[in-house]
Amino acid sequence: MSQKYQPSEREQQFLATVQDTKYDRESINGLSPFLNEKAPADVLSFYSREELEALGALKGSERDVESRMPVKITRHYFDLATKSAPIRAIVKASPAETDSLEGSEDPGHQMDYSPVEGLLHKYEMGLMYVASTCSAHCRFCYREELISRKEIERHDGTVAKKGLAQIADVVGYVKEFNAAVDANGGRHPESGREKLREILLSGGDPMVLSNSKIAAWLAALAEAGIESIRIGTKEMAFFPKRFDETFFAMLDRWHESWPDVGLRLMIHFNHPDEFLIKDEEGNYMPDEQGIFEWHPDTKRAMDGFAARGWISVENQAPIIRGVNADADALRIMQRAMKRVGANNHYFFCGRDIVAYRAFNVPIETAWKTLNDSQKGLSGVETHARLSITHYKGKTEVAAVTNEPIPGLPGTENGVVIFKLLRNAADAPDRGKVCIVGRNPDAIWFDDYEDRVIFDEAGLFDYARVVEKTEKVEQAEQVG
Repeated sequence: MSQKYQPSEREQQFLATVQDTKYDRESINGLSPFLNEKAPADVLSFYSREELEALGALKGSERDVESRMPVKITRHYFDLATKSAPIRAIVKASPAETDSLEGSEDPGHQMDYSPVEGLLHKYEMGLMYVASTCSAHCRFCYREELISRKEIERHDGTVAKKGLAQIADVVGYVKEFNAAVDANGGRHPESGREKLREILLSGGDPMVLSNSKIAAWLAALAEAGIESIRIGTKEMAFFPKRFDETFFAMLDRWHESWPDVGLRLMIHFNHPDEFLIKDEEGNYMPDEQGIFEWHPDTKRAMDGFAARGWISVENQAPIIRGVNADADALRIMQRAMKRVGANNHYFFCGRDIVAYRAFNVPIETAWKTLNDSQKGLSGVETHARLSITHYKGKTEVAAVTNEPIPGLPGTENGVVIFKLLRNAADAPDRGKVCIVGRNPDAIWFDDYEDRVIFDEAGLFDYARVVEKTEKVEQAEQVG
């Protein structure tokens, strides 16, 4: 059980200024409102009778789509979806989701790097689960095991649902870890890591929390010595009115109290239909300069961040079948993001979540889609890289070639080059590459297992992290 956290005097002074507001997202939760015709009349049209019958027939079975991922949508997102097939595909449940339930219940083996409940300390930064839901639910969610509250096998062999981070536990870990780093000349005596200096608030979506709860996290982390804080959110797409005057006032007061602590907003727009307005024919609406117009609520939220130069905004998104595996859509989105002050951070190949085969496009298709989308963009608009999350860490799909490499077997149809971008612990393998022969149908690493040409990164020779006690036992056995 967590100890009660006692805020410092500076934290208390800041928290006393925070104002909470009630928000009506008009969310529809679950399929029941559709099946029982309890949803608003216009929203009922989101699913056809045939679609509901097919989904209803799966309820209670192994293929129940809501057991895999709960259904949820906001009124704002429904309104966008009426003019957009890609938006509908993001949140609309389909029986095809559970045609195959292949996949990992702990993608990336993240629980191997959880020193305290709700905190992952895998890379040079920490990631925290501070919420277990979002305003709406993407069907391809990378955290489906957290959102659906599934039981996961832990590193020690126990089985339990993923828990949420608690301020006292996280602050205690940060202070203890960084004290050990300072006492050891800048490196942790056991892991060899440098200071834990950056934290990502994630979940779920932190923006479903109240201003006061978000403020409590920001203040506690800043007071604990964290140098930079990220907030990962899709609320800009689902319910942009959440970013209101009271929220920005809270951020301003926080910045006044801890002016040297950085803040980064990590937004998740998958498709330009999530923020650009359309006419009745479904076309984007240009202004007098030919620039496509934004939804006024979304633009107001983006302008609020752009007006605060001490906040950086980064967009990232997976490339998903039926949603945004479209070079033109990605080109429009990257250009529009940079124009309003948001950087293009990552595009992702699909993760190996449970049922990933329903959502992932082939790795080589994703690479071509992104590469084609960046033709015609300026250098500053094309900073996004294509990443796929291997168990060893974020791995860039750096290149796909069409020509064979003379004299090298296995390259007759070209090669795919992977490069480790982020590697766990003290990043011993960062920058190392892996080269495989092409497989246009490959949607995960195991589809390349029979065509590995060069693997200094060890992507195909991976072993899970071993607990400290297990390492001692193994050493004794070897001795």
